[in-house]
Amino acid sequence: SSFDVAVVGAGIVGLATARELIQRHPSLALAVLEKEQEPAHHQSGHNSGVIHSGIYYTPGSLKAKLCVQGAALCYKYCDQKGIPYKRCGKLIVAVEQDEIPRLKALYERGLQNNVPGLKLIGAKEIQEKEPFCRGLMALDSPYTGIVDYKQVAQSYARDFQEAGGTILTDFEVTNMEMAKESSAESEDGLKYPVIVRSKK
Repeated sequence: SSFDVAVVGAGIVGLATARELIQRHPSLALAVLEKEQEPAHHQSGHNSGVIHSGIYYTPGSLKAKLCVQGAALCYKYCDQKGIPYKRCGKLIVAVEQDEIPRLKALYERGLQNNVPGLKLIGAKEIQEKEPFCRGLMALDSPYTGIVDYKQVAQSYARDFQEAGGTILTDFEVTNMEMAKESSAESEDGLKYPVIVRSKK
């Protein structure tokens, strides 16, 4: 079989990449190659499932920008697809006096990163939010959530296939090599001179 683009690995990153590619270039023949029997079999299906709000990254960095935007897009996508999630929030707690300045610095960083809903709360409010937690002060991040990323990845896979993409499971890539440049081009004028070899 011949494809214009083959993405190796049907984890959430590979599937998100393939989904975006097929949306941008619908004329291309795209495939995702996965050595396991199903997508999202490894890390994508066995992580903590946190939707991070973007507190920790350096203000102005690409990581900070993409984390905040990504969280909003993740919630929006889950709403569109009916994927359950919980916007449970998170408390970052200072239990010693010397931790309070660092907590306040995190708060300022989160504000600079445009993380929604951040606030500093005292011991009484900590207890009200989480009765089993003790602390002097906490940073309350209500925008942090949790989701089953395996479900998200599987939804990406369905989007990709419905748009005309092909997912080949039980297909382990064993080698890649550059092919000789040919005059053949895809409909959008791009050339992809790579041969992928597998055990199949």
